[in-house]
Amino acid sequence: MTYWGFDDRPHIGELVVHEDVADDVVTVFRRLYGWRWPIYRMELVDVYKGDDFDSIDADNTSAFNCRPATGSSSWSRHAYGKAIDINPRENPYVSSDGSVAHRNARKFARRPVDAPGVINPGDRVVKAFARLGWEWGGYWSGIKDYQHFSKGGG
Repeated sequence: MTYWGFDDRPHIGELVVHEDVADDVVTVFRRLYGWRWPIYRMELVDVYKGDDFDSIDADNTSAFNCRPATGSSSWSRHAYGKAIDINPRENPYVSSDGSVAHRNARKFARRPVDAPGVINPGDRVVKAFARLGWEWGGYWSGIKDYQHFSKGGG
């Protein structure tokens, strides 16, 4: 998929998603591209040997990853190919106590943030996914997962 990078140039990346959500993903990412909305990197988590922490630390936008949900023994929506994490440095997972696991993401922990690639409540990225029935982790109570969009639950 083609995306705009932080260098204001087009790049080719890869996302693996379930066939049931593929059209939604193409629709949203076509909009992001049209807006020239920047994505830092888009590689399969295989590049990081399936290690979610390493993928996030690299600010990698990704989808499928066969792993449990954070802090759970249940499968993540990522394991079903029905979730996407976008620019995880700029859009970190913030624990209920306000902590962020990735040091490079700490300055992005509170919303709103006015910076390239940041997703804020009610912005056009959130609305583009919501129009297609996707949930944003930034609206969760307690923890906030600003990078996370999923179809059919958390």
